[in-house]
Amino acid sequence: MADPEKGAPAPAMEEDIDEEDVEDVEDEEGGGERKELVDKLMKDPQVLAALQTKLRRYLGTPSGYISSLPVAVKRRIKALKKLQLQYTDLEAAFYKEVHALEVKYDKMHQALYEKRRHVVTSEYEPNDEECDFPSDDETDDEKNLCKDMDEKAKIDEKDENKVHDFDENTKGIPEFWLTIFKNVDLLAEMVQDYDEPILKHLIDIQLKFHDEPMGFTLEFHFSENEYFTNKVLTKYYEMKCVPDKDDPFGFEGPEIFKCKGCTLDWKKGKNVTVKTIKKKQKHKSRGAVRTITKTLQNDSFFNFFNPPPVPEDPNEEMDEDTQALLTADFEIGHYIRERIIPRAVLFYTGEALDDEDFEEEEGEEGENILIGY
Repeated sequence: MADPEKGAPAPAMEEDIDEEDVEDVEDEEGGGERKELVDKLMKDPQVLAALQTKLRRYLGTPSGYISSLPVAVKRRIKALKKLQLQYTDLEAAFYKEVHALEVKYDKMHQALYEKRRHVVTSEYEPNDEECDFPSDDETDDEKNLCKDMDEKAKIDEKDENKVHDFDENTKGIPEFWLTIFKNVDLLAEMVQDYDEPILKHLIDIQLKFHDEPMGFTLEFHFSENEYFTNKVLTKYYEMKCVPDKDDPFGFEGPEIFKCKGCTLDWKKGKNVTVKTIKKKQKHKSRGAVRTITKTLQNDSFFNFFNPPPVPEDPNEEMDEDTQALLTADFEIGHYIRERIIPRAVLFYTGEALDDEDFEEEEGEEGENILIGY
């Protein structure tokens, strides 16, 4: 991320005050924001499900029945485990081929995504044949009735009933991606009110696959705006598709394990990811008061491009807060890749949201839903 913009320094005191001799008088914002974010994430059922799966994998204890078996039977069990390991290796090879197939078809998808972008940004106006797509269960009579009602609505429509400022002269589909973000709970929770004017400039989200190492990049394309100079913001995700040597039977397919954001070149005074607060400090013995200025991280969708770093050493343990943030980040990245980009128009209209609710209900029956291929 770009360096936070610093507030103007407070007027200096006549004497320097030792930091150990002062106490905070007031803190307009205070700390605890990170803890609040983690608490919020830990209440997310999808995040909890992912953590519970990990816990079951590492905390599961074998039955005493196995340890009581004869040596000859245990020997045969080892042979079966060796066969199971071979199956796991084949499964990893299978997922790699699935990824290669996905990359192959993605090249075909790109042509459709490009046409979608042209329509959304008004670079192309679809003809009557391309727009001939009836609503669900809509008969010819109903279509004609809808046309009549639309004409009447144009005449009778009152300003107070409007939910937007669009009319028949509107070009493209304004606020297409912002509307999607606001429709999807997972993304809506990230978007603050002050993010929305910026996200109105989001004109496309593109997906780029990578083979070696396996992974993908999300590209967020923006029109020229008053907030930052970047035309494209990127988020890179690296995946692994190799069984863990220490837990080979825990392999469940490709897994995101690392991500990297990008630097936003904010224009002066427009960085919504930081906030400036002023604190008064009072000298413990002399009673002198000084005002200092601090910059703190601010809740914003654009923190998505500044994820916490993943340790290079795979054996290095991460603190719980970092682990929770990365778990949520990986889920969001995967969701945008697997759901949002391929089915954007259905999330815009809300039709895909009904499918999402149905899948969640199925998951509540006790079945774990695997995030992956």
